[in-house]
Amino acid sequence: MNLAYKVLSTHLKEGNLVPGEQICIQIDQTLTQDSTGTMAYLQLEAMDIDHVQVEKAVAYIDHNMLQTGFENMDDHEFIRSVAKKHGIVFSRPGNGVCHQLQLENFSKPGKTLVGSDSHTPTCGAMGMIAIGAGGLDVAVAMATGKYYLQCPSVIQVNLTGERAPWVSAKDIILKVLQELSVKGGVNKIVEYTGEGIKTLSLTERATICNMGAELGATTSIFPTDENTLAYLKQQGREADYIEMKADEDATYDQRLDIDLSILVPMVAKPHSPDAVVDVKDLEGMKINQVVIGSCTNSSFADMMHAAQILKGQKVSDHVSLVIAPGSSSILAMLSKNGALADMIHAGARILECGCGPCIGMGQAPLSKGVSLRTINRNFKGRSGTNDANVYLVSPEVAALSAIKGYLSCDFDKDMTLAEVPNTPFIKNTNFFIDEYDPTTEVYMGPNIKPVPRGEKLDTIKGKVVLKVGDNISTDHIVPSDSKLLPYRSNVPHLAKYSFSKVDSEFYNRTIANNGGFIVGGDNYGQGSSREHAALVPNYLKIKAIFAISFARIHRSNLINNGILPLIINPNDYDFFNDQDEYEVCDIKNAVENDIHSITVKNNTTHKTITVSLTLSPREKIMILEGGLLNAIKGGKF
Repeated sequence: MNLAYKVLSTHLKEGNLVPGEQICIQIDQTLTQDSTGTMAYLQLEAMDIDHVQVEKAVAYIDHNMLQTGFENMDDHEFIRSVAKKHGIVFSRPGNGVCHQLQLENFSKPGKTLVGSDSHTPTCGAMGMIAIGAGGLDVAVAMATGKYYLQCPSVIQVNLTGERAPWVSAKDIILKVLQELSVKGGVNKIVEYTGEGIKTLSLTERATICNMGAELGATTSIFPTDENTLAYLKQQGREADYIEMKADEDATYDQRLDIDLSILVPMVAKPHSPDAVVDVKDLEGMKINQVVIGSCTNSSFADMMHAAQILKGQKVSDHVSLVIAPGSSSILAMLSKNGALADMIHAGARILECGCGPCIGMGQAPLSKGVSLRTINRNFKGRSGTNDANVYLVSPEVAALSAIKGYLSCDFDKDMTLAEVPNTPFIKNTNFFIDEYDPTTEVYMGPNIKPVPRGEKLDTIKGKVVLKVGDNISTDHIVPSDSKLLPYRSNVPHLAKYSFSKVDSEFYNRTIANNGGFIVGGDNYGQGSSREHAALVPNYLKIKAIFAISFARIHRSNLINNGILPLIINPNDYDFFNDQDEYEVCDIKNAVENDIHSITVKNNTTHKTITVSLTLSPREKIMILEGGLLNAIKGGKF
């Protein structure tokens, strides 16, 4: 048995480990962050539970930390009060990025974790099954200890050889993305094997697992070994170590071999994480901004590597360098050992420990500027500047380029990085609040609005209100920037900006038509786990979305909100236009009776096509009831 299925099998509650079948697994841990957490906790409150039903639930504040108005702090106080009421650990603002903190403080080999952030798979570095999901799925996991998903197949990525100097874990995952693409991991787990693993520290493995989300993968996972144990000792948690590895004769559904010895520093070009080329191909490109940090590359080792390169140097005059350590512990250690001073003396700006620039919360680049970032996504406009070009690189390439003023991997021949010691972490428990009082009154600020609820399935007809192409991300559907993030608990307000960077008239057109249909291409809904990309269409009365294929988390979020994800043949994409009236024929009967081929009729031309819909028994109930929350409240689950 492979490692992924070993962990799944010990947590299997329903179903069989057969790719494509629906399964239910027991969840040991959950995490939320404040961008998705407010809605998740509104949904948890609606379930009327006492104490959460998982071993450890943690609510992090790491996204909405620019308190330019009351909205963000209101959300934080709401989350803090809900956490106290239900026995959830609360991580204060400034403590750090949820994935880095979860890895440091709570990750355990062989456990399961589900989180309302797509980069939850970071903890796969610890030999966990760690899955990103929509907020409602996480709320249900907290309330019941269960999570439902399509059983994934497993890709073996076999690492051999030894890395050349200046080749990082970031380059390894960029190579995997170059090979498999942003949709190559949909409904799959990526399991890393091979002798090359021994050369990767725990946090390097975390970088790789983190950006596995960009493959569309359910999760990624590494075996545990002496490097895992060394990291746990560094955190003072060596008692949590257990050996986790695949059987010698383990089988996989797909295999990718990567020889680490032939890798070179790589870069993802705008505007997709899989638009990967060698840094040498773009060397000399002038840059305006460098960002080092995010949940992908903000570990102690990442920070120390950047500090070593910057020490005694000067950031180029035309470059803004910003650095965000991943946790308060890492920041304290950098302060204590002098590395923080080296960064500052070089001309770096030190940001609060949090997500910051990665999710458009400050540090927007220059208009038409070039920003090198160590983050995981470079979708158009995500940085906060719609015409900026964002490139993804390693911390080492980022630091060197900040000094030179242009993209470079031309490290001096006599330059080497000193090995970062496994220094015991400086732990500060003052950033965590772990209290339980079921009588706690939940704080509700004026910006917090009720969760939109869908309607029971009936006839579906209307006009196409938007037609888009391939790889539409959740950033396209509900933009994420400093202006809109404070309204994640206010769906009516967010709805006004839905698809605003794609079609500024989408909202007005949808309101005028009382809802309608959206048509998409391949890999519709890729990227973030943000449930708002389904909550907003639900609020706008979008009853179905036609697409050639859907990203895993977004498909689940649509069904959770009672929206039909209908698969179209690529040849039928041009069947849809914004002039005619369409009808999904006999849809209620099709769902009730598991009819997978459904007729869609153009009521203007009377032409028809056939679309596909495959639902599990549980998903069928959700669609019929108008969403998961309706099904729960109606006693169906």
